[in-house]
Amino acid sequence: TLFPSMFQGPLDDGMLARARRAGRVGVRVHDLRRFGVGPQRQVDDAPFGGGPGMVLKPEPLFEAVSFVRAQFPSPNERVVLLSPQGKPFDHAAASRLAAFDRVVLLCGRYEGVDERVRVGLADEEISAGDVVLTGGELPALMVIDAVARLVPGVLGNAASAAAESFASGLLDFPSSTRPSEYRGLSVPAVLLSGDHGAIDRWRNESARAATREKRPDLIEVSSTVTASARRPRGTS
Repeated sequence: TLFPSMFQGPLDDGMLARARRAGRVGVRVHDLRRFGVGPQRQVDDAPFGGGPGMVLKPEPLFEAVSFVRAQFPSPNERVVLLSPQGKPFDHAAASRLAAFDRVVLLCGRYEGVDERVRVGLADEEISAGDVVLTGGELPALMVIDAVARLVPGVLGNAASAAAESFASGLLDFPSSTRPSEYRGLSVPAVLLSGDHGAIDRWRNESARAATREKRPDLIEVSSTVTASARRPRGTS
């Protein structure tokens, strides 16, 4: 990144800070200017062919990754370029990345990065969604947070990661806590009943109802996957 200070707050507070102190997750932030070209440590230049803005040069990104690999060897890594051209980040991507020993995140800036970084250095591209941001730092933090919480031992309750939105293909069920009534709004009676079977059924149906209302596309994907899994082999 060209802006290491953007990572200080999120990495030094809350879950990520605790996970780092406990040695569950390691996060190192490297300043690309350290790997800039020439005495001025140049990191960007005008695009060939003309056009507005500046483009991140290839040398700082390639050299930074070479430095990381030399100083901190890892047998199982993934190099990810944060880019609006990438595939939108989701829970499935977080789960996949959590299986790697190391994920190297390249934060783009300005009008983008030299295409040789995309072709010759990055294993894949990830975006924060169909929106253009000023740089890859915020998407990188999103990836770090989502992936870290899937690492064993990071969450206080290991069941939390398996029982929340997207983990099951559905949105999470509604949650409530004390008081049971507040400003005329009451907690559903079933949650106060002590009948755990009824509570589980209510939660399941509430999750499905929330998904149908807010994200019907998830229901469609889940139905397609289920139908595919049930299809007999050898048929089309």
